[in-house]
Amino acid sequence: MRIGPFPIVVTAAFLAGLVAGYGVAVPVGAIAVLILGLSARTSFRVGAAAALGVATADGLYAAVAVLGGAAVAAVVAPVAGPLRVVAAVVLLALAVHGGWRAWRPRPASGGPGAGRGIDTAGRAFGGVLALTLLNPATVVYFTALVLGRADAARAAPAAAALFVLGAFVASASWQLLIAGGGTLVGRVLAGPRGRLVTGLLSSLIIAALAVAVLVVR
Repeated sequence: MRIGPFPIVVTAAFLAGLVAGYGVAVPVGAIAVLILGLSARTSFRVGAAAALGVATADGLYAAVAVLGGAAVAAVVAPVAGPLRVVAAVVLLALAVHGGWRAWRPRPASGGPGAGRGIDTAGRAFGGVLALTLLNPATVVYFTALVLGRADAARAAPAAAALFVLGAFVASASWQLLIAGGGTLVGRVLAGPRGRLVTGLLSSLIIAALAVAVLVVR
């Protein structure tokens, strides 16, 4: 039986989404370090929630790129600078907060200060999702890729949907791998001194990367 072009286009769309997702997820930045640090000092559950927040943002931006194309890129370009500043300020605040939590004595479970910041799964997901959405360059990146393969994307709605799914799967798998690595680091450095070192180191790296967000254009 002859296989038509539709399955080929759909498969190509999913693979293109995977490649696009890994392309935007693999470079290590402040978000990756944040996920690593969260997993190291809390649990894989919290780190995984943060990882899925990143993947959700990447999937949303991929969907926006598929639906809006060049028009979306034109809209977000003027606000890219201000959003970069906001993202840097938020990252610096997280770095300071993370360093403070690492330095001060840890409260007993359920005591004052427990569950604050983004050290719970729900807050980690929502906070990292919002922080990742502050990067409009992601939608420009996906838009460029979508426009480069517009003939395939127009073949069927399923192709566009699978491109978005591929981007989400790639981002989620990579970020979950980072979260798992943070959990291993946390187990190796499980004592108070080890958690202090990882917490302070993570905060310093996030702060440095936040400054880089402002400096690098």
